[in-house]
Amino acid sequence: ARPKSHWAVTGLYFYDPQVVAIARSLKPSARGELEITDVNRQYLERGELHVQKMGRGFAWLDTGTPESLVEAAEFVRALEKRQGFRIACPEEIAFQRGWISRADLVRLGEELSKSDYGKYLLRVAETGVRP
Repeated sequence: ARPKSHWAVTGLYFYDPQVVAIARSLKPSARGELEITDVNRQYLERGELHVQKMGRGFAWLDTGTPESLVEAAEFVRALEKRQGFRIACPEEIAFQRGWISRADLVRLGEELSKSDYGKYLLRVAETGVRP
């Protein structure tokens, strides 16, 4: 009824190996589940929680139910189709950040060249940027 803030924890988490021990130490909530919020609270109490605010252009899509999962898939499909680029393409991100070479990207694209995804990777390798 009275939230402490207007912030939402959207569910994009990266953890170090300590998370396993932290999760093992948790007790199930009233819902009978281990809660990710309790994991995050442990990191906060240790002074090891690092949060990054997502700016304009990010969208949080709840996928906790079959219906919301379909809605999210439809959103992603429409955006990719209209914009002409893939959302969160790991190979493209790795290439743009310099973690893999153009030759690596071509090889990965060629392995999947019969699919639209592989063709997309080859297009990115050819142009060096999103189409």
